[in-house]
Amino acid sequence: MPILLVESEASVLRVLEQAVSDLGVLVRSAATLQAGLDLFETARARIVLVDLDSSDQTLELLKAILVVDPGAEVIVASRDTSPEFAMAAIREGACDVEVGDRDPMKIVAVIQRLLDLAQERQHITDLDRQLLQASQFQGMISRSPIMWEVFSRVRRVAPHFQTVLITGETGTGKELVARALHALSPGAAHPFAVCNCSALVESLLETELFGHIKGAFTGANQDKLGVFEFASNGTVFLDEIGELPLPAQAKLLRVLHNHEVQRVGSPVVRYVNARVVGATHRDLRKMVKDGLFREDLFYRLATLEVLLPKLSERKEDLLLLVRHFVSVFAKKFNKSVAGVTRRAQTRLLAHSWPGNVRELENVLSNACMMTARNVIDFQDLPAYLRQPSEMSEQTEFVTLEAMTHQYLAQVLQQVGGNKARAAEILGISRGTIYEMLARMKLREGGPSPMAKVASPGE
Repeated sequence: MPILLVESEASVLRVLEQAVSDLGVLVRSAATLQAGLDLFETARARIVLVDLDSSDQTLELLKAILVVDPGAEVIVASRDTSPEFAMAAIREGACDVEVGDRDPMKIVAVIQRLLDLAQERQHITDLDRQLLQASQFQGMISRSPIMWEVFSRVRRVAPHFQTVLITGETGTGKELVARALHALSPGAAHPFAVCNCSALVESLLETELFGHIKGAFTGANQDKLGVFEFASNGTVFLDEIGELPLPAQAKLLRVLHNHEVQRVGSPVVRYVNARVVGATHRDLRKMVKDGLFREDLFYRLATLEVLLPKLSERKEDLLLLVRHFVSVFAKKFNKSVAGVTRRAQTRLLAHSWPGNVRELENVLSNACMMTARNVIDFQDLPAYLRQPSEMSEQTEFVTLEAMTHQYLAQVLQQVGGNKARAAEILGISRGTIYEMLARMKLREGGPSPMAKVASPGE
């Protein structure tokens, strides 16, 4: 792995070149902004040190390098000791900032840590690939206990169900659960029919569900099967069943009771034997109380109810889903997109995902389509995700160390205390996280709140 040193002070550069070479890696060096950028574009180093005459030049080269390769690890060093410079470098994507007395040996230690982290990341990538395969269930991906309980419930119910009600917010994967129920049922070899109850006007909904005969109404030029006849012995999925008008609810209840349908315009009763899965994001119990949904139909459907969690309730799945969708869309768009940069991951983790998995899928589809690089970076995300998150106004300044620890605590909380995952996101080693938590404990004179946050996972 080549390492690029861009250092304007010749004596410091000579010491760094010798010390970094002793690490057993190829070292390239430059003394100016333009020479450093030219060399980076040809050598494509994965680790870069930037320390130029002025802090403005240093930040300019940092930004230019990350435009060329957002996945590069850039260490920024400077004589400028102001907190504003350090925060600006971090905001622009620096993985480490060394200010004031620039000890070459300290910088070499940072480079060694990044080399170790690169090996660890490769190992984690290999493990994640195996984990991704092990975390799949009928097209759904999760390692969250709450979702594995859903998977277990589907497994137990699928061989026996006649009706199931799936509830959950829009975008949580209700149709995927319905397809899993069908795939594991005795009727898997028979059709799976979908009817979106919110997409059809009332006059067309009845013919979609039950069919019609030729001449039943203007435009009925031939007989038509409804979804219940089409999927007899299979499964009918009634999406957004809460949108069914009351007259259609009464006819659906008759089908569920008697397994009989009548096509529109026909007196003939036809026997059907389809399993029925209803899905809704609405509160059907409240709709029953308000007289908008039939109570007898609700209890007929809800013989078994499956509630799907929001993505915000299973944040441990987020990066797993990111890897899955990036792989899917890279293949779909014939691109060599390998992953998501650290700063883009941080923003994805901070978002609340009101649109759930569907929103995440759409974001990554768009980002994968638009990126011109081999990784998805912060600027490839939609505009609404690039907006700075709202922060409470501070009445007094805090130290850079305190801000660093506060950010560490936020990341640990987002990943459920998993230190290995936090280290990957932050671009530091797991040992560094332990050191930071230990320093916080000493400073506060006892167990720190962050230590409690971090304790569940390693």
